[in-house]
Amino acid sequence: MNNKFREQFPILQNNIDGKPLVYLDNAATTQKPGKVIEAMNHFYCQDNANIHRGIYKLSERATLAYERVRGIVAAFIGAKSVNEIVFVRGATEAINLVASTYGEKNFKIGDEIIISTMEHHSNIVPWQLIAEKTGAKLRVINIHENGELDFEHYKGLINGRTKIIALTHASNAIGTINPIKKIIAIAHANNIPVLIDGAQAAAHMPVDVRDLDCDFYVFSAHKMYGPTGVGVLYGKEQLLDTLPPYQGGGDMIRKVTFAKTEFAGLPQKFEAGTPNIAGVIGLGATIDFMNAVGMKFIAEHEVELLEYANSVLERIDGLRIIGQSPKKLGIISFILDRAHPHDIATILDGDGIAVRGGHHCAMPLMDFYGVPATTRVSFGLYNTKEEIDVLVTALEKVRKIFER
Repeated sequence: MNNKFREQFPILQNNIDGKPLVYLDNAATTQKPGKVIEAMNHFYCQDNANIHRGIYKLSERATLAYERVRGIVAAFIGAKSVNEIVFVRGATEAINLVASTYGEKNFKIGDEIIISTMEHHSNIVPWQLIAEKTGAKLRVINIHENGELDFEHYKGLINGRTKIIALTHASNAIGTINPIKKIIAIAHANNIPVLIDGAQAAAHMPVDVRDLDCDFYVFSAHKMYGPTGVGVLYGKEQLLDTLPPYQGGGDMIRKVTFAKTEFAGLPQKFEAGTPNIAGVIGLGATIDFMNAVGMKFIAEHEVELLEYANSVLERIDGLRIIGQSPKKLGIISFILDRAHPHDIATILDGDGIAVRGGHHCAMPLMDFYGVPATTRVSFGLYNTKEEIDVLVTALEKVRKIFER
């Protein structure tokens, strides 16, 4: 399995039940390069202290390391200022933060929130919760059978009651890449802000928030070769400045009395309590790693894998790929005659192959296609065509088992 990056990921040297690990569940979480693990280990061994508060050297070093990453993230996504970068637990918390703060401030009975059929539950449920609290309601953009967004339906949904549009940059279940720049241009022509869920996109393609002109952009470190439990909310500074705090606690205040609290400025206003300092440092190491590899290279490598996988999987009798948009990430969801995705995933695991079988936190999308679940394979920087060949051989075995 010739790939010069594989040796940088310690877990990929492991065997599963005596078989080489073939990890194809990157849309759920990615594996971590040694440099990321080492950066977090260095922090705990050399610099561990709380940030922003201590005046001793360990705290100063921890604070500098933590805030350095804010600059790294801002540069990585093209943000105008470090004040636009808020560290959170992940894309899920970032969406909840915006839904709660922006929604409570701006939504009222009869207002509308536009999402799409292909959204992850994390970009559905928070909007449902705030809609129930405020009397707003969801409007859902249709998709075509091939997985593309119905652009004409999107334009038709916009009206004077639309208060925000929240869409995925790329579907975690079927890989569709949405025309985000066009979507945002139409929204802004109607003075409507847009939140983009970039949990899948950030690891697999270059992202420039100023070029997109999105108002909010969210992503998680663990889907981009970084640690779990840390993510990013990008928000335009003038918008974030108008929003109330999401949580109260230490480090998000300027002054506290029993009569009144004055809150800190951006971005500390949204970072209550002790954050995942080691995770943020790990995120910085992750972005350094990805920049060294090159986002263009990563995108091209995964497109090559996607094209190869499509060509070989389509030869398997009874296998049907779900969602074949012309613009896709390296994600393939499929169904196989007479075989439930959970059974497929279990059998493949016996050959050391990790895939995801289920609804992929996208039940409305599964309903659209009339299936309870799919088997999903999703590629990363370290995957190879040889691994796809191993997958195909194992799927042929699965097919024969269920033909009996």
